[in-house]
Amino acid sequence: MTEPNLYSGLPHGLYIVATPIGNLGDLSTRALAVLGACGAVACEDTRVTGKLLHHAGLKKRLIRYDDHADEAVRERLLAMAAQEPVALVSDAGTPLISDPGYKLVKEARERGVNVVSVPGPSALIVALTLSGLPTDRFLFGGFLPVKDKARRDVLAELGAVRSTLVFYETSPRLLDALAAIEAALPGREVAVARELTKKFEECRSGSVADLVAHYTAHPPKGEIVLMIGPPGEQASEDLDIDALLRAELETQKPSQAAARLAKSYGLDRKMLYARALDLK
Repeated sequence: MTEPNLYSGLPHGLYIVATPIGNLGDLSTRALAVLGACGAVACEDTRVTGKLLHHAGLKKRLIRYDDHADEAVRERLLAMAAQEPVALVSDAGTPLISDPGYKLVKEARERGVNVVSVPGPSALIVALTLSGLPTDRFLFGGFLPVKDKARRDVLAELGAVRSTLVFYETSPRLLDALAAIEAALPGREVAVARELTKKFEECRSGSVADLVAHYTAHPPKGEIVLMIGPPGEQASEDLDIDALLRAELETQKPSQAAARLAKSYGLDRKMLYARALDLK
């Protein structure tokens, strides 16, 4: 026999609730209602979520849950979600999107626990809509690696994908990331979005050189969404291919120069290689 639900008629289960990324006014009516009806809220930082709930006029049992939480915490949350509604939130935005929750949701589904997603703010979507870069196809790559080689490897791997590339980044690493983009994907249009939905929201786009100059003079603060335009957006007849090749050949072998420009501009690598040999 199933026990009666004690939480305003909300079925038991795990509720993935998106929360504001800056502006508290973005907390949806549905998210507020779900949070109010849940018996407990799993969160990254109880202080951050506590402030949000206080703003909403709610007082809830908070259970810390992040990527470092042990299996016992996950087991406790799954057991609770099987009996009552439990909310999962991150510090900001949509849980699981470069935030904790994947293992919890996966195990909940495997065990037949009801899983519901309450949509709302997501920094990558807000940034894309502001960027002016193509949005019909995009690839989200999470956070770029911290180490230089790993960062270059990721950019090289994804550079040929004909989509706008989207990454999360921290302000102290922005200049290093921009330098890596210029080295791996020269000539691409890049956009930097920061402080999204807040008072000092900013989205700048242009060449890497322009962005490096600006953020060298004005060191950025806050969380950053870094976006890279897809290859081949510029018509080949508008490109000075010889000039691009000469610049690459100053530091690269003809085969490397051809490969890099082919990846950056969507051009034929064999044609570029043949021309690089002529110029060399």
